[in-house]
Amino acid sequence: MDERTQKSEPTSDGAGRSYWRLTKYDLFPGDSFHSLQSYRKALSETCPRLLDRLTDRSTDEYELLKLPKASENDMRKCLTWWDLMWLSFGAVVGSGIFVITGQEARAHAGPAIVLSYAASGLSALLSAFCYTEFAVEIPVAGGSFSFLRIELGDFVAFIAAGNIFLEALVGAAGLGRSWTSYFSTMIKDDPDFLRIRVGAFKEGFNMLDPLAVTVLLIANGIAVSGTRRTSILNWLSSIATTFIIGFIIVVAFIHAKTSNLVPFVPFGAKGVFEAAAVVFWSYTGFDMVATMAEETKKPSRDIPVGLIGSMTMITLIYCVMALALTMMQKYTEIDKDAAYSVAFVKIGMNWAKYLVSICALKGMTTSLLAGSLGQARYTTQIARSHMIPPLFARVHPRTGTPVNATLLITIGSAIIAFFSSLDVLSSVFSFSTLFIFMLMGVALLVRRYYVRDRTSTNDFIKLVVLLCVVIGSCAVGTALWSSGKLGWIGYSVSAIVWFVATLVMAFLPKQRTPKVWGVPLVPWLPSLSIAMNVFLLGSLDPAAFWRFLICSAIMLLYYVFIGVHTTYDLAHEDEPESKQEEGNVGKNEGFL
Repeated sequence: MDERTQKSEPTSDGAGRSYWRLTKYDLFPGDSFHSLQSYRKALSETCPRLLDRLTDRSTDEYELLKLPKASENDMRKCLTWWDLMWLSFGAVVGSGIFVITGQEARAHAGPAIVLSYAASGLSALLSAFCYTEFAVEIPVAGGSFSFLRIELGDFVAFIAAGNIFLEALVGAAGLGRSWTSYFSTMIKDDPDFLRIRVGAFKEGFNMLDPLAVTVLLIANGIAVSGTRRTSILNWLSSIATTFIIGFIIVVAFIHAKTSNLVPFVPFGAKGVFEAAAVVFWSYTGFDMVATMAEETKKPSRDIPVGLIGSMTMITLIYCVMALALTMMQKYTEIDKDAAYSVAFVKIGMNWAKYLVSICALKGMTTSLLAGSLGQARYTTQIARSHMIPPLFARVHPRTGTPVNATLLITIGSAIIAFFSSLDVLSSVFSFSTLFIFMLMGVALLVRRYYVRDRTSTNDFIKLVVLLCVVIGSCAVGTALWSSGKLGWIGYSVSAIVWFVATLVMAFLPKQRTPKVWGVPLVPWLPSLSIAMNVFLLGSLDPAAFWRFLICSAIMLLYYVFIGVHTTYDLAHEDEPESKQEEGNVGKNEGFL
């Protein structure tokens, strides 16, 4: 057995090998990268290999039993529903509620901002249902990456993986920049007070932020030291944040006036949904909890209680906070940059603005802690599948955490946070998140209605057609809404088509029943989740689409030249070489 072969067979026991070792296999695994000649041969077979990856799907058993061996050491099962609930709360409740509420209430929704938060909260809750069913049945570190790989195939999972990685980098960088802004305003009324302006750099990238880098290094350093330790610190901090938010709400309602709610919907329904697309950013982060399933003591109980319970609580808190703000101050007078702080100043409570800033800083800090845990585990599972170097799949034997994956996220997000402004980051982040949430709804429907070797070809074709109609009707309705063409006639026709397609799907035979916990009212709730996420995607700024397309194009280049070959080698590592050369159609029969 040569060295390359020996290293291509990782075990769950990393004893006797240094965690910090670095070999060629750790960066470029598989036969395709054994030599320059083998890589040239692999490139010549790109088309059939790409077809193989397009049609290949993973399995529950493969993700649960085989892939974790690449980490060499096991993650420690140390989390309960209490930890998951507060991890979700910590990951979600950051600065968004304090920053975005005033901005959108004044510009788009008015007092109806509470409806915007309710609509976004419903969309997030529907996605949380989908995540919960998968996480209960497949408790692995990969979260949506693993779930999509099982149901929609290897290629779709790669697109998701690229967006997950982008989301991890951009989300952490955005929080770091926000942390600096809030801390700066506590010292001086200037969010850029602690940044360094470089005139030679392009606008949006010319405000260097060393404090954001420092905060990211500290938060990720805590997260990598141990999951249980980080969880305890998170829920203690999150509980303190909850008490501060409660105080803000009580004081706001004491000074509230019902007359400030008139007119309730000054910008119409379009304004409400435009605001909903923006405030949705305040709900992102709960998907990180699904990645903690591998470290959860009893996933079948802890994940549903922790994830759905926390999202319900967060939605109620957001709606009440939005209502309190618009009742305390007329929407036309709300400060778009520091809504709550300025509102308290106007009622004579100058000291309260510091309380709001402290609460926002605590929220962003817990978001960084919880986000660091989840982002590293996403990265770990992606590395286990060889879509990125397996070096980042390792779990440290002493801490039980993926140190290498955490370092990758930390360094990447720190570089982005150092240069990029918050407005550049937010649109990319929102698109990636909504896109993955939409795919999760599709994946759940595929899981319920399709099982390989059991579903008939006729039922499979029906399912594919109905899914296309559901997504297409949502996209058309969203386009009509954004353009203002055809009015309610166009919206109604799109809604009817969506309803009929979902109704027909409901009569297809279900091929799988959840063993422990499942999403109720299938296909209606997943289909509604798809519709809401597509609608919110269509409400984003066009620049977000272009940034998404550019990033996806770069990801595809990486996939064609590297990813498709590393994953192909892993999928076929147990096959004789002669069999691989015969062709891949029989091996990877895909959906059929």
